[in-house]
Amino acid sequence: MTTAKPLRVGMVGYAFMGAAHSHAWRTAPRFFDLPLQPELTAVAGRNAEGARAAADKLGWESVETDWRRLLERDDIDLIDICTPGNTHAEIAIAALEAGKHVLCEKPLANSVEEAERMTLAAETAAKQGIRSMCGFSYRRTPALALAKRFVEQGRLGDIRHVRAQYLQDWLTDANAPMTWRLDKSKSGSGSLGDIGAHSIDAAQWVTGQNISGVSALLETFVTERPLAGEMVGLGGHGDISSDAPRGAVTVDDAAIFSAKFDGSTGSTGTIGVFEATRYALGRKNAMRLEVNGTKGSLAFDFEDMNVLNFYDAAESPDAGFRRIYVTEPEHPYVGNWWPTGHWLGYEHGFTHQVVDLVTAIGEGRQPEPSFADALQVQRVLAAVESSAANASQWQKV
Repeated sequence: MTTAKPLRVGMVGYAFMGAAHSHAWRTAPRFFDLPLQPELTAVAGRNAEGARAAADKLGWESVETDWRRLLERDDIDLIDICTPGNTHAEIAIAALEAGKHVLCEKPLANSVEEAERMTLAAETAAKQGIRSMCGFSYRRTPALALAKRFVEQGRLGDIRHVRAQYLQDWLTDANAPMTWRLDKSKSGSGSLGDIGAHSIDAAQWVTGQNISGVSALLETFVTERPLAGEMVGLGGHGDISSDAPRGAVTVDDAAIFSAKFDGSTGSTGTIGVFEATRYALGRKNAMRLEVNGTKGSLAFDFEDMNVLNFYDAAESPDAGFRRIYVTEPEHPYVGNWWPTGHWLGYEHGFTHQVVDLVTAIGEGRQPEPSFADALQVQRVLAAVESSAANASQWQKV
């Protein structure tokens, strides 16, 4: 029986991300030794029947229909925000001011101004020992974490090129129904913020450099869609009548941009190209990152998520990339799971996210990515939108 002090969690939202987070909170203490014991204390959702069904299915002890009640409860230590972006700032700031730790899904907010206010609140709360983190879960994929380790070890030398793509195809059907993800007032942006934010964070995190300027293009291929009810999460829709009422799509369907990095790791000329789309037929979740340096290169694709492709110019200049199966106990996170060669999945990233967050809280230090890290991503998103709105004019971050 564990003797660790409990960390009592209140989660806001219970759909796609809520399910992933719930699984992580349940699983993390069963495979990792944590300084605090997570408890799934309460879940909040506006629909009482839906929230109760989610609580029963996902393992939460109680239900609230107003997230503010979570902040009033003495038996809640941490607020986990799994709601659309337009609600993040209000919930996170109120939670921090109420003395609750916060885990907030990405992107951090729907605007730089909101993200700045959230970051200020987080920095103020940190002085009282209250911690906050933004949920860029792909950082916790073992192969991508190994990529960062290689860069930090100097195995790539000075970084010259970054190529990042995030390709999905779940919106290619023009008759797929409207969802909050296609409403700018709720989501902030489309493919750019939904999936492109992951690529921006991963590229900056792996290289250790921030993006300092961009030139961008945004495109919306389908400008209106049937109002046939909100999709919960990603993909899937039933038959829709051709005369169903339609609503305007107010976000981008695809984003492409070139970027300059600040060269903070010693390189003076790192450049990058980024692409995010939900219209790449045949690509289900191709979150890709390639980094080229003066000594070597690495390449990662989430559709082959347990593999890191690595090229060392000194070891094998004529052999090309070699595949590293990231399933060894010395690889990031892997030692707590299965024997060598037994692969991990999407859900493990969220479990590792909980592990890192709970460990940081227990040790009294700032977890990463911080709200300040997420604010930097938000500033890149804003620069991309500004550049695209001004005929791809170069925009400083």
